[in-house]
Amino acid sequence: MAAARAGLTADRVTLAGAELADEAGLDQVTMSQVARRLGVKDASLYTHVRGLEDLRGRIALLAADEKTLRIAEATAGRSGKDALVAFADAWREYAHAHPGRYTATQLPLRIDPELAANAPGPRRAVELTYGMLRGYGLAEPDLTDAVRLLRSTFHGFVALEAAGGFAHARSPQDSWVRALDALHTLLEHWPPSREGDPA
Repeated sequence: MAAARAGLTADRVTLAGAELADEAGLDQVTMSQVARRLGVKDASLYTHVRGLEDLRGRIALLAADEKTLRIAEATAGRSGKDALVAFADAWREYAHAHPGRYTATQLPLRIDPELAANAPGPRRAVELTYGMLRGYGLAEPDLTDAVRLLRSTFHGFVALEAAGGFAHARSPQDSWVRALDALHTLLEHWPPSREGDPA
């Protein structure tokens, strides 16, 4: 009855967990803390989520949906370098705005297969990334290699930035702009696959 009175749903529990993750860090999200935030007893949450691992998986899917929507809106109608910059900026801005949720998208969490199958974010993210890179004329296996390069660059940059890893006097923003310039140049002049590389 407490859960019903509180108007709890799986989505509301997930959002409360996501907000807590952004404020305190994903590692600080516990069932007790989320219950306290919602003003209910811990046991009430288990009607809606199976436990902490399930909750973190749901946070990751929520974040993937949100981040992908931002990227889709930013890149709509763009191609080439304009699309690359818009994609990267939307990625970085989401990581800045929602650090805890973003962290959840980068961890190897065990997510309920049914939930994952019905979540549009991860699938759409793959489609957007591959679609942008095809604009550079890339095909497999280069597409997959380029996707990994972009993810490594974007995530590496925002993770180091969040950890205070850029102590040099030069602005991280200036370095970000130059990094995107370099990525664009590389994508336009992607080295040919070596003979024998699997497709």
